[in-house]
Amino acid sequence: MNFILFDGPRRDHLLPFTFTRPVSEIRVGIMTLKERWEAYLKVSVSSLTEEYLSIKYPVNLVDSNIFIDASILPSNDLLKAVNALHSGEALVSGDLVIAYSSNASKSSDELVGFDKIEFKGDLVHINNTWDIFDKNATILQSDFDFITKGRKSQPISSTNHLIHPERIFLEEGAKVEFSILNATDGPIYLGKNSEIWEGSLIRGGLALCHNAVVKMGGKLYGATTIGPHSKVCGEISNSVIFGYSSKGHEGYLGNAVLGEWCNIGADSNNSNLKNNYAKVRLWDYATERFEQTGLQFCGLMMGDHSKTAINTMFNTGTVIGVNSNIYVPGFPRNFVPSFSWGGASGFTAYQPAKAFDAAKVMMARRGVEFDDVEADILTHVFEITKKWRKY
Repeated sequence: MNFILFDGPRRDHLLPFTFTRPVSEIRVGIMTLKERWEAYLKVSVSSLTEEYLSIKYPVNLVDSNIFIDASILPSNDLLKAVNALHSGEALVSGDLVIAYSSNASKSSDELVGFDKIEFKGDLVHINNTWDIFDKNATILQSDFDFITKGRKSQPISSTNHLIHPERIFLEEGAKVEFSILNATDGPIYLGKNSEIWEGSLIRGGLALCHNAVVKMGGKLYGATTIGPHSKVCGEISNSVIFGYSSKGHEGYLGNAVLGEWCNIGADSNNSNLKNNYAKVRLWDYATERFEQTGLQFCGLMMGDHSKTAINTMFNTGTVIGVNSNIYVPGFPRNFVPSFSWGGASGFTAYQPAKAFDAAKVMMARRGVEFDDVEADILTHVFEITKKWRKY
């Protein structure tokens, strides 16, 4: 059977991260949603997404396909139910379409004639941007158990102080020296060729993905994911960084999500708790208003290619779009549209040509080419986000 992950009805609620990727490419826990489905299914899957993203993320359609809502995480029970689907059947949970079997993609209206099979098990669902960090501890633990089952960690250097070493796992090439690793509250996973430099304080859960680095004196806890090829330091709490991003200096990042190719300047901080301890409201692109998260702790959401200067400050519950550059003193507003340049004193439009010049240099430093496909995606994002820029 051919499996396809479709974006589903939650895509717009997961912006700005889904401006530049399918829902399936969101990272939470140790893996992306796509990587997790591939690990459970033991086959490659493709993604059905917006047309402007499909060149970079092509869909593989054949005569017989099972389409799965990418925002739903796999489990053993769900896997059995999905694999049991026959053509013309849909797996549902109430009004939610989890998966369906068809020779072509269908809208909800087109599934009217399908036989509906109710899934009775529990679902883990990434509904909103804040779910990425809020559900990270549970998902990271599940990923850790799945990935390390029946396997043995690489040796851990005796220079470190370990608490619950049985919950600490190093992949091939991972390095950590002269640090404290405490896995009391969650597992600690170091991916291939990742590295924790001297003097770091790590309190699980932590997923340090392949080729990622924690620089000297890093303080990470609660559960945090550092995506591939990212470099971090300072204090990071309950945050998820997708990959290829840098928070390489002191400063606080908490209850936050950063996309790819972001850079947080030295001594930049985000607030994750309001002064009156009220529940945090966060900008939702789908409703175009600030929605109640139900969370007391909620920090920064930053789309791909966005950056801050040194000493940048963010209010509780701030959403930054794609390719924005924040560089002046003071707190910018809680919603900064994509391709914005400025800060608390005001913004101007960050023109694509200048933004792309910066992206080319940053990506080249990591050995990745900024190509026409990437440029076309970001140009499209620039056009569709104009309505939120008033400059």
